[in-house]
Amino acid sequence: MARISLVIPVYNEEACLRTLLDRLYALKSPAGDEYEYVFVDDGSRDQSLTILKEAASRNPAVKVLSLSRNFGHQVAITAGLDYASGDAVVIIDADLQDPPELIPQLAAKWQEGYDVVYARRMVRHGEGLLKRISASLFYRVLGSVASLNIPRNTGDFRLMSRRTVLALRQLRERNRFMRGLSTWIGFPQTCVEYERDPRASGETKYTLRKMVRLAVDAIVSFSWVPLRLSFYAGLIAIAICGLYFLAALCLWTFTTYVIPGWLSLATLIVLFGSMQLVTLGIMGEYVGRILDEVKARPLYFLRETANVAQQENSADMGATGKAAPAHHKPGASCQDG
Repeated sequence: MARISLVIPVYNEEACLRTLLDRLYALKSPAGDEYEYVFVDDGSRDQSLTILKEAASRNPAVKVLSLSRNFGHQVAITAGLDYASGDAVVIIDADLQDPPELIPQLAAKWQEGYDVVYARRMVRHGEGLLKRISASLFYRVLGSVASLNIPRNTGDFRLMSRRTVLALRQLRERNRFMRGLSTWIGFPQTCVEYERDPRASGETKYTLRKMVRLAVDAIVSFSWVPLRLSFYAGLIAIAICGLYFLAALCLWTFTTYVIPGWLSLATLIVLFGSMQLVTLGIMGEYVGRILDEVKARPLYFLRETANVAQQENSADMGATGKAAPAHHKPGASCQDG
């Protein structure tokens, strides 16, 4: 019999939480596994935290971590991993698009010896055509440019062994793409296929802007290709400019025709100026990440917790890997990963 921690990031999910709790409590493991529920409230502005604290007061297996503000989905997952104490950890969202009933199947694969068991979406119910096309395009681009093979059609819904979680705790980079980091570690991995359900209620919290941001983080964090592309674009621009110069020189030398200068000159200026701006933008993405890492700020702060024991603060790791010195209380400052 093993202990399995469920890490559940929450952001304004009051409409889903009670249904989610009922389905989580109803989970029965064929192997008799025990479940721990680690909810991470990522600065919700609705009644999500109140619902979670009520659940924690009735069930000691429910842990609640309330972040001091909205730090983002990937950081919320990281906070949950820092405090999960199970032999294995499952990451699952609160919107019920990923069925909790699949968790025993993930655990069965883990018992076979796999360290990471990710859930692969075969069908995506409740998602529009634009979302499906953009997701497919994202995974194709990422697969083409990334330095490692990140599985397609997968999200953060996955089970990870204890040693995988301990390895992830050592990776404290700021712009996080958790499904890429869990692949980068390199422990044995496999998948379980499923059909993704529509949201139980409410609206998606992943707006187009957030999805684009996540895509940029994924590509920039796991590939040097954008920088190489800007270099190749510069070489192409030099070749075009050289060909244009040779054509103009030949026409001026061997014919009486002179290439009109205003339009061609303006076109070249716009072309090369645009390429320079794009190149600077790509470099800025990498330089900005260097700046974030050099600051060495903690990934998050906790405002309050529920059912989190004093000794568990040893899991609360700062950006430098040093454990936070104090227990987290409402209104108190904290140091975290």
